[in-house]
This record gives sequence, structure tokens and C-alpha cells, in this order.
Amino acid sequence: MKNNHFCCGILIVILFAKLFPSIGNAGGILKPEITVKYIAVSVIFLNSGLTLPTEELKTAIFQWQLHLLVQGFTFVVFPLIVYGLVSVLQYTFLHPALLEGMTILSTMPPPVSSAIILTKSVGGNEAAAVFNSAFGSMLGIFVTPSLILLLLGSSNVQVPTQKIFQQLFTTVVLPLIIGQIIRNSQYRWLQRQRIPFRTIGHVLILFIIYTTFCATFSRTDIQMDTLSLLSTIVLIFCLQLSFMCFLLLFSSHSMFSFTSNDSVTITYCGTHKSLTLGIPVIEIIFEGDPNISFLSVPLLVYNPMQIVLGGMSISLFRQWLIDQKTKRRKPPFHWYHV
Repeated sequence: MKNNHFCCGILIVILFAKLFPSIGNAGGILKPEITVKYIAVSVIFLNSGLTLPTEELKTAIFQWQLHLLVQGFTFVVFPLIVYGLVSVLQYTFLHPALLEGMTILSTMPPPVSSAIILTKSVGGNEAAAVFNSAFGSMLGIFVTPSLILLLLGSSNVQVPTQKIFQQLFTTVVLPLIIGQIIRNSQYRWLQRQRIPFRTIGHVLILFIIYTTFCATFSRTDIQMDTLSLLSTIVLIFCLQLSFMCFLLLFSSHSMFSFTSNDSVTITYCGTHKSLTLGIPVIEIIFEGDPNISFLSVPLLVYNPMQIVLGGMSISLFRQWLIDQKTKRRKPPFHWYHV
């Protein structure tokens, strides 16, 4: 507990969200529809712009193998595996709409916040995380609805791409550019200020966790039996943990030239899914569907779980990176130690 303040913070904000969900829910005092959607995300990318050396960012853009692996896993491998899993689970007691929600979850792009902060906290390739989060989110505007329509056979739907692009530009691209401009023109001044960038990142991710759980605990439209809910939670936990282990092992294999820092980035970016884009897409595509609340459950469970698992894995990833630096080849840490 003494050495894992961030994990303690996660538990505290989840408990606080359970006790006072209305404070951090949409329309509440904290106004997450503004403070999280615009301010928190903007500060995260401004933070990255201020701390990332421009050369690292330029180098990361051309790491095409890393980007191909992350985006390929996100939009091809992840959906295919889940689609196969759902094909088997349809013969179980789980509600068909719940299984459709699993398929929808698999098509989501990476988020523009959690993967970056966690990568930075561990000491991974932050520049690559920034690029993949931003690029994946923009790619998801087109790919995610198309995959949903392909896998579920839904009717054609119009997604407000212009509005989403404008939001991504103002909260992702613009703050990153501003941060880079300030860093390159006022570097010595920034060094003298000793701004606690890591602490700011941790506070922001805890704030996002709190508001996410507030939204989850505040939902009253989901009428699901306890067994189905627990089964969904266990299923998603196992799925996410398996994907994290697979990506870490796969990307750190000797057949690739990825560094240990790259593997951390690939693991986080490849397994995280965006709630910000996911819920609006579900509401747009399945508007009027009586089972729409079931369709959103897997994403509502997956999103906070990815942050909690990510927070719990920080110290393990840090130790693994240290081991990799002191020993040329060492198998990744064992997840059963979590």
C-alpha cells in the first residue's frame, strides 16, 4: 500500500463514485461532459506536448511496424477473436444482446487519454502512445461503424464525422502542437518551473476513473440479473488480461525489433477501448432498439476495468523494464503475481 499510492487512489475514487455517483455524472457538479471530454483530454495532450522531445515525436511517427501492430490488433485481431468467442457463447445462458455488445466493444478504437498516461507513468514509448491514440481515434470514426455494420448486419447509419473530427482536433491535435511550441521556445523556463507533470497525469486519470464509475453507477436503465452481470465482468476481465499478456509476450519476442518501452506502449494502446466514441456510436446506430442498454454493458464494464488493470500493472511494468535493462533477455513478468 505504501509503494502503490496510485492503486490506493483508484480504490478510493471508485468507492467515492459508488457513494456519490451524482457528483461526477453528466449534469452533476463536476460537469464531466465538459471537464473530462474537453478540458482533461486537452490537458493530457498539452502535458505530452510540453514533456515530449520533438525529435522523439518525429521518430515515433515513422515507427510503422509498431503502428501497424497496434492498429491491426485493435481493428482486425481483437474483433475476430471476440467474434469467434461470441459464436461459442451464443449457446450459453447469456443474453443475445449482451453478446452483441461484446462484438461492438471489440470494434472500438483506442482512447485518447488512459493509454498515454499509463504509458508515461511506466516509462514506455510515450510518443508512440500519443500517435496511436490520436490516429486510432480518428481512424475509428470510419472503421468502428463499418465493422459494427459488417459484423452485426445493421442498417446504414450516418455518423457525425465532422463534429467528431472537430472535437479531436481541438482536444488532441491543437493542445499537442501548442505544447510542442511552448517546449521548443521556452524550454529553460519550463525546466526552472519544475512542473509535476507525472502527478498531473495521475490526478487526471483518477478524475477520469471517478467520472467513469459515476456514470456506470448512475445508470438505471440496465435491468440485468446478477449472474449475467458477474459472468460479463469475469469474461471481460479474463479477455483483457489475456490480451495484455499476449501483446506483451508477442511484441517482446526476438523476431521483432521493438524495445521494452515499445512493448509497454503496444500492450496499453492495443488493449484499451474508447468509451467516449463508443457510447455515442451505440446510441446512433441502435437508436430505438429495446436492448440498447444491454448493448452498452460490455463497454461500460471494459472501460473502467482497463484503467484499474492498467493502474495495478504500473509497478509490475516498471520492474519489468528495469529487469530488461539489467538483463538482455528475460521473460516478461508473471501476471499471477498481480
